Amino acid sequence: MVFTEVADRVWVARYAWFDVNVTLIGGERGLMVVDTHSSGAAAREVLADVRRLGQGDVVAVVNTHEHFDHTFGNAEFRTAYGALPIHAHETAAANTVAAGERIKRAYAADPGDEHAEEVLATEIVTADHTFSSAVSLDLGDRAVELVHPGRGHTAGDLVVRVPDADVVLAGDLVEESAPPGFGQDCHPLEWPWSLDVVLGLTTAATVVVPGHGAVVDRDFVEEQRNTIGLVAEEIRSLAGRGVSPDEALAAGEWPWPREVLAHAVRRGYEHLPRGGRRLPLA
Repeated sequence: MVFTEVADRVWVARYAWFDVNVTLIGGERGLMVVDTHSSGAAAREVLADVRRLGQGDVVAVVNTHEHFDHTFGNAEFRTAYGALPIHAHETAAANTVAAGERIKRAYAADPGDEHAEEVLATEIVTADHTFSSAVSLDLGDRAVELVHPGRGHTAGDLVVRVPDADVVLAGDLVEESAPPGFGQDCHPLEWPWSLDVVLGLTTAATVVVPGHGAVVDRDFVEEQRNTIGLVAEEIRSLAGRGVSPDEALAAGEWPWPREVLAHAVRRGYEHLPRGGRRLPLA
């Protein structure tokens, strides 16, 4: 896969497996890699592409959250470049091993999957440099900011901002190639508010790199924020009308297919304040 420069010394490679993006940020000290793909074998492909780009050595890794398609290459990057610092939000780091073991169990239950063997063979390495709210990292001639805007896709999402290039790497808080990933650890009621923080980090000219799919702009993020907001409001509305969690998915009017929203509805009901739901209607 070819890394494409989307802004000054910011390169993105879009890999077919999960349509996941891996991003390189160049600085005087070297390269920062943001997300490391979905297995040790996949990461070795990424490493070959990094070397082919010829812009220097990797000096740091950032994981935008704990899911395996963003973290399972960590070990290979350390094998290639030594004891690299791996940065993540503190919650993501705390959850990386459990999330990785969960996905390994899923692949073990489906040995016919073409990627099962490489996923099961991957060593899980979690971040060792963590933060709670925001931190600035020094690449020599440029600063790179890591910001936890709040909970959304997971409890430990971060976005990466490169101020001098006007670039924001949004992780899976934003997805271009499919509806946002409402998984079993999502926070659908808070996700719109977290994207409000992300929008506050952008300008009309900002290049936004989603976790999956093509590079987008601020308008795309705002539209996706508003659509996720519709999901959150529908959950609140259904609960307020006394619709039970078991009936809500079928009863609601949703902006995306119901099959991708099952976890969103369940999690949304779980996160409602005690006074946010009524007894089921008779």
